Amino acid sequence: MSDLFTPLKLGAVSVANRVLMAPLTRCRADADHVPTELMAEHYGQRASAGLIIAEATMAMEGASAFWREPGIYSEAQVVGWRKITDAVHAKGGKIFLQIWHGGRACHPLLNDGREPVAPSALPITNDEVHTPEGKKPYTVPRALRDDEIPAIVEGFAIAAENAKRAGFDGVEVHSANGYLLDEFLRDGANRREGPYGGPIENRARLLLEVLDAVCEVWGGDRVGVRLSPLNSFNSMKDSDPVGLVTWLAQRLNDYGLAYLHLMRSDLLDEQQADVISPVRQHYRGKLILNIGYSGEEANAVIAAGQADAIAFGVPFIANQDLPRRLREGADLNEADPSTFYSQGAEGYIDYPSLAELVEA
Repeated sequence: MSDLFTPLKLGAVSVANRVLMAPLTRCRADADHVPTELMAEHYGQRASAGLIIAEATMAMEGASAFWREPGIYSEAQVVGWRKITDAVHAKGGKIFLQIWHGGRACHPLLNDGREPVAPSALPITNDEVHTPEGKKPYTVPRALRDDEIPAIVEGFAIAAENAKRAGFDGVEVHSANGYLLDEFLRDGANRREGPYGGPIENRARLLLEVLDAVCEVWGGDRVGVRLSPLNSFNSMKDSDPVGLVTWLAQRLNDYGLAYLHLMRSDLLDEQQADVISPVRQHYRGKLILNIGYSGEEANAVIAAGQADAIAFGVPFIANQDLPRRLREGADLNEADPSTFYSQGAEGYIDYPSLAELVEA
C-alpha cells in the first residue's frame, strides 16, 4: 500500500516522495521579471518536496497578471532560473516550471500599457488587481483574433525551450484559475464562435495546440497540466464542469503526460461537484490532487488509490521541511498571509525548520 512517502515515477521523472510543492505566486522577482537570489534560497530550502512545481511564470512578454512575477522569455530570466534549479538539484530535489499567460487577468499598468487579451471581451468582476499604482479594477480585455493564436502557441513553445535551458526537470502547462488557457476552456469566459469557441472540443483547441508544441520540446513524459474546473476565482464558471473535465481526462490520455494536476474544489466555494471521480475513471496517467489537504487526508487518499500524489500550497509557504514534518507528525508553522505577495525575505525564507527549532 502506498502513502505520502512512497517513491513515485511521474513520466520520465522519479521522485522520492509524494508530498509535492504546488505552484505559489510570491512576487519576489525583480521589476524586469528576472528571478532573484532570494528565490533561489526559497526554492532550495524546499528541495525535500518530491517535486517542486515552481510558480506561474510568464511564457511571453506583456502577459503579466501580478506585480513582479517571474518570466522565462529573456536570457536574463533563463540565467536567474538556472541559479534556482541548481540550488534545488544540489540538494537532490526535482523541479518543474509552470508556464503561463495571464489572459484577461493582465492589466495595462503591469504591461507598459498593453491591452489584455482573452477569448472574449468579458472582464473579471469579482476582484481587483495589485498594480504599481495600488489596487485597480480589471479592464475589459480584447478578444483575440484567430490569426493571433499561433503566436500564443509559439510563445509557449519558446518558454518550454527556455525552461529546458534553465535546467528544469520538466514543465507544467497552467490551464487553471481563470488565466488564458482556462478562459478558453470554460464557457463562462469563452463566448466566441469559430474554431476556438462553442463545443468543448473547440474550447480545448488552444490548450491542445499548446500541449502539442510543448511536448515537441520536452516529450510528453516531462510535461504536466493543471486544471481547475470548479474554481470561481477570476470570475470563472462553466455550465458543465464535470462534463468538461471528463472530456479533458479522456483526451489528455493521448499525450503520455508526466501527470495531470487537478484542483478538487472552488477556492470561493461557489461551485460544488465531484470532479475527482470522473478524472480517476477516465485518465490513465498519474493524478496529482490539490487544495486543502491535511497530511492525514492525503495519506488516506493515496492509500485508497484516488490519487498518486498531493500538491500542498500554503503549508509549504511556512514549512520548508514539510515532508519531514508530515512524516514525524510534527507541528506546522503557521503561514502569514500579509507577506504572501510582499517583496522581501520576511514570510519567504525566514520560517524556521524543525532542525533550527531543535537547535534553538
